[in-house]
Amino acid sequence: MDLLAALSGWPVAAALRRSAVLYPLVNAAHILSIGLVIGAIFTLDARVLGAFGRVPLGLLGPPLVRMAAIGLGAAAVTGFLLFSVRPAAYAANPAFLAKLGLIALGLLNVLALRIGTGWRRALAGGAVVVPVRVAAALSMLVWTGAVLAGRWIGFLE
Repeated sequence: MDLLAALSGWPVAAALRRSAVLYPLVNAAHILSIGLVIGAIFTLDARVLGAFGRVPLGLLGPPLVRMAAIGLGAAAVTGFLLFSVRPAAYAANPAFLAKLGLIALGLLNVLALRIGTGWRRALAGGAVVVPVRVAAALSMLVWTGAVLAGRWIGFLE
């Protein structure tokens, strides 16, 4: 709890609480970042599941992965800034904790996909094997759950 109190006292957190403009701008940047993550991930997962079949996965995959990573990084930074405004309240919020858990699950899914050979083979023009398709479907479910949990945070305060 001392760490949360210190974070709450951080000058940036105090500025976000005081400003009528700064907090809404950071919040909007967080939402835009989430949109970038979800847009890139869903497009990629849809391709893995069979949509856009004329576009080679090796062509579509790498830029979408980079865009998702950029969006995730921006969402993490803006999310941390928003968290700093009321860290104790967020740390006790079940929807916030569910969101973090789902994000961790989504990242583990990405890691498992990247470690396996199926993803590399699919990017190289090979068949998209069942484990890669399952990972794509799981990805869509998990990231949707993270967004829903994130939206639910304000309703459990």
